[in-house]
Amino acid sequence: MARRHDEDAGGCPELLARKSELREQVWSELRERRQARFPGAYGRIPNFVGAEAAADRLAATDVWRRARTVKCNPDAPQWPVRQRALQDGKVVYMAVPRLAEPAPFFLLDPDDLADPPRQAASIKGASRSARRVRVEELEPVDLVVTGCVAAGLDGARLGKGGGFGDLEFAVATEAGLIGSGTTVVTTVHERQLVAAGSIPTTAHDIRLGLVVTPEQVVACAHDVSEPARIRWDELTEQKVASIPLLGELRDRQLS
Repeated sequence: MARRHDEDAGGCPELLARKSELREQVWSELRERRQARFPGAYGRIPNFVGAEAAADRLAATDVWRRARTVKCNPDAPQWPVRQRALQDGKVVYMAVPRLAEPAPFFLLDPDDLADPPRQAASIKGASRSARRVRVEELEPVDLVVTGCVAAGLDGARLGKGGGFGDLEFAVATEAGLIGSGTTVVTTVHERQLVAAGSIPTTAHDIRLGLVVTPEQVVACAHDVSEPARIRWDELTEQKVASIPLLGELRDRQLS
């Protein structure tokens, strides 16, 4: 059996199992209907057919036009979003995959790129065009773009189970870079959009303000969630050991 991304996740086992089951359903449907592109759907934030159209639709929204600084996940389906942000003159912060570096964010400045926006916005291209920065070097963020395996009409978000999206959000919130007025959006395929209540949530989960597909923009109405923060009691030692930033932050708290 393939390794589950949430194998080192803390929290309620029943909740984790329900989320895992829904992920399997979404991945299977995208694969069976041939709506997933390379490198496939299973075990990933799915790179879906129509990702470019979804990015274009997001770029037509008011929240996009107002944003000057965008924090975006590094996954393949949001590559067109990162490209469009640079083309539109926006500064992009992109997490280093799995937050695996002491300086865990790429800073992409549209006025200082070594390559064209398409290439610079890729993981490989960011290593040439971006500067790696620590959390304390980041500027406040106007818009957060996050990747999803599934997105609910109620603003619920389901990631691939590693918890990295939630950690990025919590770290940035605690640092004052994300506030209550920061809009969180995602781009997904229509078949990743699920009914309200389908995704099990807790009070502190990230809530989406907009879900954008190639065909539509969905404004999500939901109750205000608790402010994001690092939930140390839900982090396993395996998770902390895999992310240098977490070990550093915990050491600061204990000193």
